[in-house]
Amino acid sequence: MFGFFDRSGGSRREFLRAGSLPLGGLTLAHLLAAQHAAAADPQVPQSFVRDKAVVLLFCHGGPSQIETFDPKITAPDGIRSVTGEVSTSLPGVTFGGTLSKLAALAHRTAVVRSFASGDGNHDIKPVVGRDTLNANLGSIYARIAGMNHPINGIPSNVAVFPQSVDPTTGPRQEGFGRFHATGGLGTAFAPFTPGSSGEMQGDMSLNLPQSRIADRRALLAGLDRIRRSIDVRGQMSGADAFQQQAFQTILGGIADVFDLSKEDPRVVARYDTAALMRPDMIDRKWNNYSHYVDHNKSLGRLMLLARRMCEAGCGFVTVTTNFVWDNHADVNNAGIAEGMNYCSLALDHAVATFIEDVHERGLSDRILLIVTGEMGRTPRINKNGGRDHWGNLTPLLLSGGGLQTGRVIGQSTRDAGEPASEKVTIRNLVATVMHTLFDTGRLRLATHLPSDIQRLIATADPIPDLH
Repeated sequence: MFGFFDRSGGSRREFLRAGSLPLGGLTLAHLLAAQHAAAADPQVPQSFVRDKAVVLLFCHGGPSQIETFDPKITAPDGIRSVTGEVSTSLPGVTFGGTLSKLAALAHRTAVVRSFASGDGNHDIKPVVGRDTLNANLGSIYARIAGMNHPINGIPSNVAVFPQSVDPTTGPRQEGFGRFHATGGLGTAFAPFTPGSSGEMQGDMSLNLPQSRIADRRALLAGLDRIRRSIDVRGQMSGADAFQQQAFQTILGGIADVFDLSKEDPRVVARYDTAALMRPDMIDRKWNNYSHYVDHNKSLGRLMLLARRMCEAGCGFVTVTTNFVWDNHADVNNAGIAEGMNYCSLALDHAVATFIEDVHERGLSDRILLIVTGEMGRTPRINKNGGRDHWGNLTPLLLSGGGLQTGRVIGQSTRDAGEPASEKVTIRNLVATVMHTLFDTGRLRLATHLPSDIQRLIATADPIPDLH
């Protein structure tokens, strides 16, 4: 339990202690004051951390490259997209037939048709894998940029799952890999995971001792009590300006960002995907039925939560629903035609809404969206009407982040089975993320970073034609 809570309400002593919550070895109030002084000093060089953020939407299970962004409609039956194709806003470019909203926004995206994740294994690459030091890619960001935003304390690295926005959904799936893995970086850099209804799961990411953050419900209730008490007594007026800012950060800046009830209801409704594929529209015979339901119930609001966090200063957000894209047509999974309806309608709506919303808010250059999975699907449909595991070609879409969009990068073979142009790998994708988030020229000169991170930055080129 936090020591500065008192059942009788808040006091100035409690306020001062709240303003002195430790943040990376400094009190939050002192850090705010130091940031103010540094901003006013022309001799202080700019950081190598850019004012940008990444949202990585991981489509767990391996979505088909053909039914998403490379429909191969002129290929023979059994290879070409079973959902047809739809024209995009780019002349001569088509997407799979269930992605009409994204197709209309193709001019704000870059699709890579020569991306290969490398193997057909069910895991969580490129979020966590050998090309990310066996750490969540956001953990690498946090190791470089710090665990919290230096001004408002928002966690730098966040991962959201269906339960982050809906407590009725199932638990996150980590049977194929731990999204909170940090490799050798240390558990302190693991992603922060918000719970449902604005309640926090994990720690508050303010570098507080675990003994002081055990009761999160009491934390939020206590913050509300102190806020009300201080408002009534008018005690904020006599406090140091930076202590006021620190206190308001703790009271509002952290908790409210994760609470969708603080968002305009019209915006929440705009993102919502639940009505697109209701539970009664999904065949219960599939063992993955509940996962399909959770995916559709949560994906839109997860993308809204990601936008809110990035807008507040979070640098890296991993978004994933449960394991739904494994369209084999077996006892667990629907076939490719049926499964694309269960999976892609929500994806199409949620991602298109995110792109439009970010653009309308003037954040397109600041927030990079990445949509991919751990692999693609076989070029030829199996005898049951599904597509099987395939690591030689993987769907990849990017939008925003100041990158060059309105283009298709690379080509695939006629059956969408291999790159027909230079292969783009996970290492190239990681390099694109690093070049977006950091001034890599300055970063290579940093002496405080582990050698494996320096090698990661130095040994691969970003995806061509994006920067």
